[in-house]
Amino acid sequence: MTKLIMALDQGTTSSRAILFDHDGQIVAAAQQEFEQILPRPGIVEHDPEAIWESQSAVARQVLQDAAIAVEDIVAIGVANQRETAVFWERDTGRPVGNAIVWQSRVSAGICDRLRADGLEPLFQEKTGLVIDAYFSGSKIKHFLDQNPDLRQRAAKGEVLFGTVDSFLIWRLTGGARHVTDYSNASRTLLYNLHTLDWDDQLLEILDVPRAMLPEVLPSSGLFGETREDWLGRRIPIAGAAGDQQAATFGQACFDVGSAKNTYGTGSFLLLNTGERPTVSKNKLLTTIGWGIDGRITYCLEGSVFVSGAVVQWLRDGLGLIEQSSEIEALAASVEDSDGVVMVPAFTGLGAPHWDAYARGTILGISRGTSAAHLARAALESMVWQTRDLVQAMQADAGIPMNELRVDGGASVNNLLLQMQADSLGTCVQRPVVAETTALGAAYLAGLAVGYWNDQQEIAQRWALDRQFSPQMESDDRERRYARWKRAVQRSLAWEEP
Repeated sequence: MTKLIMALDQGTTSSRAILFDHDGQIVAAAQQEFEQILPRPGIVEHDPEAIWESQSAVARQVLQDAAIAVEDIVAIGVANQRETAVFWERDTGRPVGNAIVWQSRVSAGICDRLRADGLEPLFQEKTGLVIDAYFSGSKIKHFLDQNPDLRQRAAKGEVLFGTVDSFLIWRLTGGARHVTDYSNASRTLLYNLHTLDWDDQLLEILDVPRAMLPEVLPSSGLFGETREDWLGRRIPIAGAAGDQQAATFGQACFDVGSAKNTYGTGSFLLLNTGERPTVSKNKLLTTIGWGIDGRITYCLEGSVFVSGAVVQWLRDGLGLIEQSSEIEALAASVEDSDGVVMVPAFTGLGAPHWDAYARGTILGISRGTSAAHLARAALESMVWQTRDLVQAMQADAGIPMNELRVDGGASVNNLLLQMQADSLGTCVQRPVVAETTALGAAYLAGLAVGYWNDQQEIAQRWALDRQFSPQMESDDRERRYARWKRAVQRSLAWEEP
C-alpha cells in the first residue's frame, strides 16, 4: 500500500478526515456534523467534546473506508476553524465551558470599549488586525471576566486557552503538547507580527495571563505524536494551520500576488504579499500565511462572516430547498434577482465594514418576488461581498488580481462561480481537488517528514478543473454593484450597542 498523509480538517459545522496520496489526490474522506449552540441572537458556541468526538470518529472511519493499516499513515496535518476559543484544564484535559465560536459577537461590547479608548491603531500596528469580536483575544477576556476563579487558575497555568488546533493536538498527544502555529497565533489579537511572540502590552490590556497560552511553532514541523491508543500507533503530527491559510497553501498560492477565495460558512479571500507584512488602509487584515524553515509568508485577508451559511439559512430557516445543492438550479430558473438584494449580516458584517451591529436585510421585494429570486439574491450576496474585499485588497497592495483561485463547499456551484467572474471582471479558477484546506494541511505535514521535497513540487501538482471568464458588460456590473452598496448601507448599525 502507498504511504499516505492524513489531514484533520476541523470546521465550523463539521469535522472531516481526508487521506491524500503523493499526487495530492484524495484516497478517502469522512465527514461528521456536530451541534451549533445558539443561546441567543449573535452568540455561537460549540461543545469542545463534540468537536473532539466527531474529529476522532472520522479519523477512524476514513481508515476503515480506505481499508488501510494505520502503519500506512506517515504523518498528520491539522487545519481548523481559526478564531474559535477553547478553554480546558491542564490536569484533566476537560473543557471548562463551551467554545466561543469565531462567529460569536459575545465580546462586541469589550471591543467597543477598546476602540473608544483609542487602542485600535496600537492593536493594528502590532497584530495586523482590527479590534473586533471575531478574534480570540476579546473572547478570552469575556470568558475570564465571567469566571474570575478561572482567571486565577489561568494565571497559574491550570486553565489553558487554545484555538481548535491547540485543543486537538493536546488531546491527540494525551496532554503532552500545548502548541499552535504562526498562522493561528496571528488570529488571536495577542500575537505580535514583528517580534513573533505573544505581546505583553496587549496581554495586559486584555487581562490575559501568558501562562494559559500555547507555544507557537512553525506551520510545517513536528508538533508532537499521537498517543498510541488513539489509532493504534504513534503518528507524527507534522503540520498545522488555520483553515484559510491552509487553503491558500493547498491552492499553491506561493507567489506574491497570487490569491484564493474559499466559500465555506463564511468567505475568506487571501492574497500572498511576501515576506513583509503589508499594512491595510482599507480595513483588511494583515495575517501570517505560514511559517516554514524560519521564513514567514504574510497575506492580506478579507473575511466575510456569512457566505455559504446563507444557503443553509434558505434550507433550514425558510425551507426553500431541502438540500444545499438545490440552490443552483433554483437560482438558475430566473434570469436575475428582479431587483432583490440580500445582505446576509446575520452576525454583523466583516471586512471591510467591521460592523458587529449590522443585521440581515432583504430589499427590493415586490409581489412578483419568488423563492427563485431569493435564491439568486443569496448567491449574489456571496459574490458582491467578495467584490468588496477584492477592491479593498487591490487598493492596499497595489497588485492587480488577474485570476482568482477558488475552493470550499460552494465552489461546486457553476452558477456562483460564473457570477463571481462577472462581478469581478476577472477569471475564476476552480482546481481539480477542491478540498484545499485539508490538502494544505497535508502538504505542510508532508513537507516536514520529507514526503514532498519542496513547495515547487507541490505547485506542480495544482491542476485546473474549470475556468470561468467574465461575460457581463462593465456598465451592467457597476450598476449592480452600486445597488449592492446601497443595500449594505441600509443594513449597518441596525442593532443597538
